[in-house]
Amino acid sequence: MNLNPETDLSFTRTLNAPRSVLWECWTTPEHIMHFFMPKPHSLDACEIDLRVGGKFNTIMNIDGQQIENKGVYLEVVDGRRLVFTDTYSEGWAPAPDPFMTAIIEFEDDGNGGTTYTAIARHRSSEARQTHEDMGFFGGWGTVATQLEDYAQSLS
Repeated sequence: MNLNPETDLSFTRTLNAPRSVLWECWTTPEHIMHFFMPKPHSLDACEIDLRVGGKFNTIMNIDGQQIENKGVYLEVVDGRRLVFTDTYSEGWAPAPDPFMTAIIEFEDDGNGGTTYTAIARHRSSEARQTHEDMGFFGGWGTVATQLEDYAQSLS
């Protein structure tokens, strides 16, 4: 995939958990609740309809403030790739102020773990910079660590 450094943020990490377990974590509401937000923040609700055009809705709790985010899946490649966005909500209703499209990729690392890549694509360089300033690398890195720890607890 060609990334645009002006609008895209990305990192890759090897997680010590099988791809199938990480996939299950990312695609099941009761699992995603355990890792999706960097602690001490949390996810208060999650609705998933895992299909292209299906909803991916969350309610995030950041310092006691609930933030609703409605989105849809743009691509679902079983066990390998999720692409979701807040540009649209279910029924392809356009969002008034979309923030990003996320691409999550899972690849076997050959040693029982998974190469995990998270990409955030933004509509402008300003939106990309805002996300980086919000702590993209630290936040998404923390989420990856929480995901790994939670996935290991399921194995």
